[in-house]
Amino acid sequence: MRLAVIADIHGNLDALDAVLSNAELHGAERLYVNGDVVNRGPDSVACLRRLLELPAEWLGGFTLGNHDDLMLLWNDHSPSLPQDWWDDSFWGATAWSAEQLRQAGLLDVIRGWPMSLTIRAPELPAVLLAHGTPNHYREAIGSFTPPQRGLELLDAADAGVLVASHIHRPMLLAVPGEPGGPRWIINTGAVGAPFDGNPDARYLLLDGADSQWTPSIRAVPYDRRGVLERFDRSGLLSAGGLSAQIFLDEIESARSIYTPFWDWTQERGLLKDRAALARFRLERPELFVPA
Repeated sequence: MRLAVIADIHGNLDALDAVLSNAELHGAERLYVNGDVVNRGPDSVACLRRLLELPAEWLGGFTLGNHDDLMLLWNDHSPSLPQDWWDDSFWGATAWSAEQLRQAGLLDVIRGWPMSLTIRAPELPAVLLAHGTPNHYREAIGSFTPPQRGLELLDAADAGVLVASHIHRPMLLAVPGEPGGPRWIINTGAVGAPFDGNPDARYLLLDGADSQWTPSIRAVPYDRRGVLERFDRSGLLSAGGLSAQIFLDEIESARSIYTPFWDWTQERGLLKDRAALARFRLERPELFVPA
């Protein structure tokens, strides 16, 4: 059995199409989407529609990512979000993407996605999927995670494989398991916005045989010029303001800029405006080097 798990597409249709073609080429029998289909890039509606149009026998299911849920929280004017965000132009990209999904009638699709999925196949260990963890989509799993935390999550789900996403950096970690083989703690990496300096779209293949799973991370090159141009042509760059520019910069550099910039302004008590971003660019130029 061969499964594909994709995540962190973030409204990048070119990256999604490249990964879907690659997964089909490599004989994936089922495809699972581990959160964050939408937001950041210009193609949220097109990406979600592309996935929903896949054959039902191939599309295994979705888990809820933090950006997927943010679209609902924004549209619903949720009290769980700081109320001054709606008047802050920094959140223009979020408002633009949520409105695009609302107009397309796709927000209710997202409302049905669970925080986690468990895949069970005959004679193979269970596979637990969660954008972060089953506890919360923002709990990050990566090389910094103590193995004991991963084992706790595997034991709670009676699973042999934990597949997380969210941090946009791939990871494969084998931990002691049953006599038949290791247990795995995995991060898929990101389809649409990798943060490790390599712009290739990443996804996970899981091969099941002889009572165990063998994971591999695929890196799929694609032409980024189309998605970068659509930031402007779609209206996202003008409507989304500073955050849209940062999301574009992240695709160009294949590095995380949004979170370091947010933390940097918070530490200094600065407004999140273009003047602050210009200062940040001077202090952290390595984040903006095109990949």
